Amino acid sequence: MIDAYEDPGTPDCRGGRRYLWWLVTRQPGRAAAGAVLSCTWMTLLAATPYLMARAVDEGLEPGDTGALAGWTAALFAVGSLNAWLSIMRHRTMTRVRLDANFRTVKVVVRQAVRLGATLPGQTGAGEVVTIGVGDVQTIAAAMTVVGPGIGALMSYVVVAGLLLSVSVRLAVVVLVGVPLIGVLVGPLMGRLRGAETEYRERQGVLTARIGDLAGGLRVLGGLGGKGLVADSFRRDSRRLREQGYRVGAVTSWIQALGAGLPTLFLAVVTWLGARMAARGEITVGELVSVYGYVAVLAGWPVAMLIDGAYYLSRGVVAAERVVRLLRLEPAPDAGTADPPAEPSVLHDPESGVRVPPGGLTALAAARPADAAAVVDRLGRYAPSDVTWGDVRLDDIPLPRVRERILVADHEADLFAGPLRELVGGCREPDEAEVARAVHAAAADDIVRGLPDGLDAQVDAQGRNLSGGQRQRVRLVRALLAAPEVLLAVEPTSALDAHTEAVVADRLRASRAGRTTVVTSASPLVLDRADTVHYLVDGKVAATGSHRELLAGEPGYRALVTREADAETDTDAGAGADPGADAGADTDTDADTHTGADAVADTEGAR
Repeated sequence: MIDAYEDPGTPDCRGGRRYLWWLVTRQPGRAAAGAVLSCTWMTLLAATPYLMARAVDEGLEPGDTGALAGWTAALFAVGSLNAWLSIMRHRTMTRVRLDANFRTVKVVVRQAVRLGATLPGQTGAGEVVTIGVGDVQTIAAAMTVVGPGIGALMSYVVVAGLLLSVSVRLAVVVLVGVPLIGVLVGPLMGRLRGAETEYRERQGVLTARIGDLAGGLRVLGGLGGKGLVADSFRRDSRRLREQGYRVGAVTSWIQALGAGLPTLFLAVVTWLGARMAARGEITVGELVSVYGYVAVLAGWPVAMLIDGAYYLSRGVVAAERVVRLLRLEPAPDAGTADPPAEPSVLHDPESGVRVPPGGLTALAAARPADAAAVVDRLGRYAPSDVTWGDVRLDDIPLPRVRERILVADHEADLFAGPLRELVGGCREPDEAEVARAVHAAAADDIVRGLPDGLDAQVDAQGRNLSGGQRQRVRLVRALLAAPEVLLAVEPTSALDAHTEAVVADRLRASRAGRTTVVTSASPLVLDRADTVHYLVDGKVAATGSHRELLAGEPGYRALVTREADAETDTDAGAGADPGADAGADTDTDADTHTGADAVADTEGAR
């Protein structure tokens, strides 16, 4: 089976069938072993009726006890061998399916990492979730055709050959009957594939909508749009359910024919064999063998061929979805220039923002999206004419940009696992580094409050933490990365005023001498910045210190005063709200401003 750290290889993305074949070729030895074991197992199933016929004709009917004992012993030996072969076949095919499963997971995860920030713009989250939850399992199930599917074909040929030794007429019925079953079931496979494809598409859309609803429920409630979106979701759910019924209808017909047609086939061949035995054309032992041959054929090979076609049809649909994801390409990166050797100015011509090296720069905007858009351009997450020193940012290879410039979004993903691993990222920081970053983000209370401290398990997306705790954990992770340039989007928006003031002071101290940009409209943060850019409609309207802008820019003064009033209201309600992010480390520096101080400063400046 594929090793967790093994390279999964380069998949064949020319289509769903080619992708499935690629999964087979990546494990040729195991696939061949599964095919050989399945062929031998199903062939020996057909040998059982043959041995029974010999026991009847040569031992039971003439009364030859020795021959009967010999054939019975042979029958026991073949049955025992076949039981062992069945175990090995099942074990081998389980490994084949698991390899296909994990290999697909690895290529999908690798592609998601390769696409990086461009992934959300090219496909929906629901599509990726559907692939990971459903399609991977369906692809693994399709690998069944590698072993039992080939074994079914082989046993079909063997049974036909054995029937030829009994009766040409019966052999012809078998040779014609099995393909006829395939002709009857084949059109349903085409319908199933079409219905399954539409169902998967709708399922992906609905899954994405569930994620959007979960993430924006509070916003929807505040805007009064919860009922409207709920009605839309019900309609889409109803359509998906109806499409599921259509898939189920086709599937039920396939399964009914898969069970009924082999039974009918068995009845027809047995009836013909019984008439031939009554006329003396075949012996009683041969009649027993005919029944056994057809029972084996109907019970395993024919049913396996129908099931295999069913699983393969669904597997092709799932593989085509995986291939569509694997065909996506990240944004082109033609950069060849070297980045500046020393810390340099970041300049965004579109907005007019200039970020001097080594200081704390704040972006304040009435619309937070305007400030976030500037950060996206400065971090090279959006096309722009940004320069870094004398070099255009998009002329520098993207990996080298990522090594030195980090965008820390306030809604960045938090992965499940120990808190220590979560904040450490791809590094393994020592205890002192972690302690400094935790203190700088005012997250000491989080560590103390968890049962195992830094070794405590954090749920995916930090669901077992409050909003303010998640925000500070994200800040700890960003600080531990220690980038040359840190671009933090709303790093304190979910914090109460006291904690926000602590974080603002400690962030400035911990990033002293390194370039840091924060987006915020909070006076508690803006007052700590060396330079503040006030943005109007995405453009710099004024630049200066917080106090200078308060004194000389009415729009800025209105923005931060409104924010200060909102923070005061939040603090007033925090004591009554058990979910408020209270209880932060109160060991602040002597010059720490509280929310009331900031408002007083604002009034004094005015």
